[in-house]
Amino acid sequence: MRPPLRVGTVYDFRNTPESGMDMPSLYAAIMDQVVMLDGRGLDLVWFTEHHFLDDGYLPSWVPMAGAIAARTKNVRLSSDVCLLPFNHPVRLAEDLAVLDNISNGRVEVGVGMGYAPHEFRGFGLPVARRVSLTDEGIEVLRHCFTGEKFSFHGKRYDFDDVVIRPARNDSNFLPQGARSMVLDPWRATLKASGRKPDSYRVGIIRSCLVTDDPERDWPAVRAAERYRGQVYRSFNKDESAAGGVSGNTREASIPQTWVVGNVEHCVKELTSFVREYGITDLVTWAVPPGMRPEQMNGSLERLVRDVAPRVKAAAAAA
Repeated sequence: MRPPLRVGTVYDFRNTPESGMDMPSLYAAIMDQVVMLDGRGLDLVWFTEHHFLDDGYLPSWVPMAGAIAARTKNVRLSSDVCLLPFNHPVRLAEDLAVLDNISNGRVEVGVGMGYAPHEFRGFGLPVARRVSLTDEGIEVLRHCFTGEKFSFHGKRYDFDDVVIRPARNDSNFLPQGARSMVLDPWRATLKASGRKPDSYRVGIIRSCLVTDDPERDWPAVRAAERYRGQVYRSFNKDESAAGGVSGNTREASIPQTWVVGNVEHCVKELTSFVREYGITDLVTWAVPPGMRPEQMNGSLERLVRDVAPRVKAAAAAA
């Protein structure tokens, strides 16, 4: 049986001059927004990670998650994604163990290998190491999360007699790219190993603007999303960039475009999307870059109050 649908928000804390806010004010306003949504039934809060960007893109998600954990009671906190090549896995495991205690067991973690050449240069690492650093990082994290003493001797990491008192962990999936190249092979691999794909979670960012007046509310969000896309595309200009999936095209990708419209429209579109791809964790960009959190509060409240319960009910009935 597929796990029940969870709906959440995702934050990158990017701040462009259009917001008119300084960074401390943006951080405070986002925390207030999450507290408000936590009280209205939000399930998840995700954080993204990137480095060395002028717009203040969140480089360190664990402290932010800790600050929000201390002010909330219900939302689960995770990353999409924590870039393992730039995070020593033992130190990350310690940070997550502390966060798990602050949040009273509400922490999860999503990991990835990174792809932006400027980030690897900034950390003094060759892009070619991203796969081995990620593979070994995941293996080390798994050892850490057993709570037992272990030693590890790999290509990138080497240590003896480590013990971490951790949170619980299991591996689910955050698909990026074409269904036929990422989601379907993952499910096929699980089946081939005797596991049941439907018992795992599949999470993705599919944003939603709930509005009765798209002509009034969509242009500001659209402008912010165009900026977001321009920055991401700039990561791949370098010939050493490692982003994307070979052969992937925007048309073939699992859709991550915004759903924009009234409650009925958003329920219909998100229900169809969840059913088609077997999504169990659906999150929306809460504050597009350059916008103020207060500009999105109305849409987010309606998403949690009016849209999410109906999409969850439809998913449970499928």
